[in-house]
Amino acid sequence: DVQLQASGGGLVQAGGSLRLSCAASGFTFGDYSIGWFRQVPGKEREGVSCISISDGTTFYHDSVKGRFTVSSDNAKNTVYLQMNNLKPEDTAVYYCAADKVLWCTTSRGVDYWGQGTLVTVSS
Repeated sequence: DVQLQASGGGLVQAGGSLRLSCAASGFTFGDYSIGWFRQVPGKEREGVSCISISDGTTFYHDSVKGRFTVSSDNAKNTVYLQMNNLKPEDTAVYYCAADKVLWCTTSRGVDYWGQGTLVTVSS
């Protein structure tokens, strides 16, 4: 069975850092792109950052460029999202996702989703 296990969320003050992890299993890791999406109540799930495992190509939402870094550890089938200089507007439930063709600009049609992890940034 495909599993995406997200972890690392929590409560942090503005300006602080968190690192999210997404551990994947049940599929050929190198054949997929892995992404981080986030959602707040009443809004659509939005793509934050994605990485192609095969060639390392990355994508970042404009709002997180320069603050967030996505990376992968292929030996561990795990993708990380290092989040620095966090802002209150980053508060959301963060989900990891996997798809062979992952359009980080939309959450529609994604093959696999993990459970969310809550990130709360206090001002």
